[in-house]
Amino acid sequence: MLFQFAIPASRAETLGALRPGEEAPKTFEEMWAGFDPRAEPLEVEMLKEWEEDGVVMRVLRYRAGIFKGKKAMIAAVFGYPKVGSKLPGLVQIHGGGQYADYKAVLTNGKRGYATISIAWAGRISAPDYLVNPEVVKLFWEGKTEDSGYRVTTDWGALDGYHAPCRNKGNAFAHVSPHPWTLDAVDSPRNNPWFLATLAARRALTFLEQQPQVDPEKLGVYGHSMGGKLTIFTAASDDRVKAAAPSCGGISDRDSKYEIYQDTIADSTTLTHVKCPVFFLNPANDFHGRVGDFDKVIDEIQSRDWRISSAAHHNHQDTAPYEVATQLWFDEQLKGNFNVPKTPKTELKLSGTPEITVIPDASRKILSVDFFYTQEGKAKETSKDRDLVMNRFWHHRLGKMVNGQAKANLPLLSREKPLWVYANVRYELDKPVEGVGYYYRAYQAKDFNVSSLIKKITVDQLKLAGVNATDKSSLVIENFRGEWRKNWFSYQPDRDWSLTTHKINDPKWAPPKEAYLVLAVQSQQRNKMVVRVDDYFAEVQLTGGSDDQGIVLQASSFQNVEGERNLNWATAKELELSPQEIFRGKKDRKTTHQVGAEWREDPPVFKVLKWEPRK
Repeated sequence: MLFQFAIPASRAETLGALRPGEEAPKTFEEMWAGFDPRAEPLEVEMLKEWEEDGVVMRVLRYRAGIFKGKKAMIAAVFGYPKVGSKLPGLVQIHGGGQYADYKAVLTNGKRGYATISIAWAGRISAPDYLVNPEVVKLFWEGKTEDSGYRVTTDWGALDGYHAPCRNKGNAFAHVSPHPWTLDAVDSPRNNPWFLATLAARRALTFLEQQPQVDPEKLGVYGHSMGGKLTIFTAASDDRVKAAAPSCGGISDRDSKYEIYQDTIADSTTLTHVKCPVFFLNPANDFHGRVGDFDKVIDEIQSRDWRISSAAHHNHQDTAPYEVATQLWFDEQLKGNFNVPKTPKTELKLSGTPEITVIPDASRKILSVDFFYTQEGKAKETSKDRDLVMNRFWHHRLGKMVNGQAKANLPLLSREKPLWVYANVRYELDKPVEGVGYYYRAYQAKDFNVSSLIKKITVDQLKLAGVNATDKSSLVIENFRGEWRKNWFSYQPDRDWSLTTHKINDPKWAPPKEAYLVLAVQSQQRNKMVVRVDDYFAEVQLTGGSDDQGIVLQASSFQNVEGERNLNWATAKELELSPQEIFRGKKDRKTTHQVGAEWREDPPVFKVLKWEPRK
């Protein structure tokens, strides 16, 4: 018997709950059949209102629906510029552990957008209206007399919360029935992804009903879990005219539940995406694996897409990459910006591979950078988290000649595959301000558009006669030329901290017994921290005009628990910084601060290398 959506006998019920023995939806279309996001009143409740920098700001709640006889109300932060009409509207969706945050709404408002940031997990960050996990629990427990009590998201009879979920045992992977789910059978409508997406679709209804908003110009964006929800919302609602997911929505592909795979998994959801999409995905992101992009582009129906992928970054980014969200909506919803087309790449396989890129030159190009690795797997899954986060991307600078840029890619081995892509950095006419994935304010003066990754198998390398021309090296970094492209920092304006995955690459594999040697010059007497994974060594710099040699062995490093069992052979990430706070592995509440505030000019590094023990 084919599934037919159970239309509620009473319109008081948003979705008819399935009883034991009834058949659940098995496809994406069946999952959403019968749900009309416009059918019910929103019953908007105003919780707080203020004005800031010419933007009208509100904390409110709207009705998501009525499920199993109980009303579900979603809290949100909404704002719009005080002056303006026919505004484009945005739904902003937070990630796991995050909040509906007023800073995103305010910043967008100052740029001419009306935005609703939905608190699908109940947490809110707004002036004098903070709802953290402890306050969410006060709300669940009805402790209205507590001075910290705040009204927030109420899922009623269901549990669409996260970090924490309201009911022990609830998870975003399940489809099974529980007292807090809608259906009494295995069903995708029992899954919190479905509920949060339903809430986002109702937020679209809220936007299109606001007198300041143009209902034909609606977009959606979000980070991490919010990135997956962005894709889910765009796939299920054709009112979305543009989407910009970051770090999510592309790699949820390996569920053990067939019904989940056929309804909620990214591999299914993406096939329903028709609107223009800008994917913001760092190259080392664990949640949105860049190795899946060849499948993603084949799956989406939209041919209007871009990718921005920072090498080395994992689950967070810097301004030139985060700003893609703002620029995409400026193009798609306002029509006052043109994002350059995706760079076209060609790869020549013979001897030493050579890559060529032909970038869109419609805007001033600041740089063309190639990144390649031999640490990719043919089919990566969530179990490959450690590999994905710590792989190193070798950098080659491309020089523009006659509208194209080229670079050689020396390989260390013919026994490993080759992955390579290009980043094209463009100049902005004027700086763009926004808030990033975690609501940090930024100002971008340029932006990045990435190519797709070309993935070459071992068999293809051998068949093409590619040679291994690169050599292993004890010198990890000489700090000359374009060396910074092999390192990264998420807050380069805050301090001089630098991190790399070079020590995880076979090219710089340490000898069995080795010292880590660093030559550095610091004008003033300072402390610095050398971190390797969860282990740290605090170094005293004497200061002065001479280089100072630092020699560290594995036993020089300890973790918060005081253990000194660092193994060079398994080390993956190395950081140099002025100071850092470390957390314990066994007790995350245990912290230890190392280093100190830096005085005057940043250090000048001269060499970083392995030195065999004699």
